[in-house]
Amino acid sequence: MSNAKENSVSRLPVMSSKRVLTASNSLENHDCQPAQKKMRKEPEPTKPKAAATIIGNRRPPVATTRAPAAKSVRVAGAATVAAGPSRGVLKQATASTVPKGGAVPKAGGGGGTRRHAWDLKGKVSDMEGKIANYQGKLKSASLENEQLKGSMAQKQLRAAEMEQELQRLRAQLSDYEKNQQTLLAVQDELEKTISDKNTIQRDLANLKAKFTVMETLRESQEVELQTLKMKLSVQESTVARLQTSLRDSEEQVRSLMETVAQQKDDIHAGEMERRQLHNTIQELKGNIRVFCRVRPLVDGGLSEHIQLSTNDNKMLALAKTEESHVGRAGDTQKSYNFSFDRVFGPKASQQEVFDEISLLVQSALDGYNVCCFAYGQTGSGKTFTMEGDDTEETMGVIPRAVQQMFKTAKRLEEQGWQFTFTASFVEIYNETLRDLLYTGKANKRPEHEIRKLANNDVTVTNLTYQKVCSEDQVLNLIALAKQNRSTAQTNLNDRSSRSHSVFQLAIEGGNAGRDINCKSTLCLVDLAGSERMLKSQSQGERFKEMTAINSSLSNLGIVITALANKENYIPYRNSKLTYLLQGCLGGNSKTLMFVNISPEPDSFGETLNSLRFASKVNDCVIGTATANRK
Repeated sequence: MSNAKENSVSRLPVMSSKRVLTASNSLENHDCQPAQKKMRKEPEPTKPKAAATIIGNRRPPVATTRAPAAKSVRVAGAATVAAGPSRGVLKQATASTVPKGGAVPKAGGGGGTRRHAWDLKGKVSDMEGKIANYQGKLKSASLENEQLKGSMAQKQLRAAEMEQELQRLRAQLSDYEKNQQTLLAVQDELEKTISDKNTIQRDLANLKAKFTVMETLRESQEVELQTLKMKLSVQESTVARLQTSLRDSEEQVRSLMETVAQQKDDIHAGEMERRQLHNTIQELKGNIRVFCRVRPLVDGGLSEHIQLSTNDNKMLALAKTEESHVGRAGDTQKSYNFSFDRVFGPKASQQEVFDEISLLVQSALDGYNVCCFAYGQTGSGKTFTMEGDDTEETMGVIPRAVQQMFKTAKRLEEQGWQFTFTASFVEIYNETLRDLLYTGKANKRPEHEIRKLANNDVTVTNLTYQKVCSEDQVLNLIALAKQNRSTAQTNLNDRSSRSHSVFQLAIEGGNAGRDINCKSTLCLVDLAGSERMLKSQSQGERFKEMTAINSSLSNLGIVITALANKENYIPYRNSKLTYLLQGCLGGNSKTLMFVNISPEPDSFGETLNSLRFASKVNDCVIGTATANRK
């Protein structure tokens, strides 16, 4: 029974204590922000010590009461309340020595002593102290609860007020935010307006500056306008004066144009008359003219057997002393006299020789066929006369004739004439035609034939006909022909021409304003050496060449003789040379023959034969040449 009572009594304060703590916790939860207050500590009443029961000889240890430490009960957000000591709660005594009697220290030495099981009275006393302590705590908690309730009511009232104030502030904040948004929009608009204002101010400043410049420019232009008006007035008067002068000038120009047209007609008539007179002069001189040229000796002296007249440049004599064949003591002097259209001595220059035939070359541009060929023995100077050397002083007939052709053609362009030139260079070697302007492979040379066209023009098949526009082009073709021409060494010349070379320049001219066209051919021929076989001592291939050369030259003499005798049949086809030159040897051509002779005494026989052949040609009279005009 006593144990049950003790258990019931010990459980009762604990439950109440729990209820008090629960209440305090509920107060803490319901109180949002309690006011912080400090509870005044009340002195804890001291409980009288319980009497100790003596069992046997042992006395229970004196229970030392311990005053509970003041605990501060803190509620969230509230002031700290100090819990005072409860009444009837005894401090547990701590024994400094091993307890005597019924009290036994607690194991571990923590907190008070543990009573013996038989010390019920002590236990009851302890429980009563605890109950009293819990009751004091309950009273303190109730008091604190009441205080907290009052504080909570105040706080709730304050919270309601603050909630209202918060709602008001929130509404005010919302209004402020709206106002702020409005102000921000106004601020953006203001900034934009300020920016536009600055832009407008800058534009205004620029416009003001431009206006100032334009105003200045306007003033200057007004001044300039006034000046221009004055100048215009002066110019108008000047224009009126010039118009009057222009009408007068137009009348003068019209008159001058008529004069120019008349002068052009006069020039054309003069050119036609010049050509007619020139042709007449050439006809009076003879359609076949013969010039003789004496080559100088190697040492520069003069041969004794060739005698030139100092008063007559057309006479030439060969003198030779011959032994008497009738038993007389003295030798006889035999002389051979010859007369030609012109005789050039050893000192005659290339220019002097060409000046004599330049008028004949001019006839080629007038529409007449012109032929010039050199005849003579090997080493007599035929090639030098026709081709010459590379220097200007030593140029021969061919390059000088080409030079004159292009100069005259350029001069005639001012009178409305236009000319085209086509050059060809052919060689007759052993009665075979060879193209001297051929640049291909030697083993692929084409064969050539002479053909006569329906208009009686003579052409050569597969021959190179090169159009030329300047004298340099022609000179280059002549240089190429020199390289390709056949030459060989003979007893009379280290480099003897073993073929006949024929340079032909076809000329076509026209005057569109006068509706006149002309066509002609300039033919320049360098014949091979005409020496006799015994004199040249040719053998083998050279002998064959010499036979062909002499045969063609003999046929040339036959043709010229037939022309002189006005025979019905002219044997042009007997050799390739006469067949190719039939257009130049016939009546419709102006022909010039150079006979070149050597001054050496041992060439007397060959010189005599050449001069006799030239005399025969000079005595030949052929028909009058006509111009090829349309």
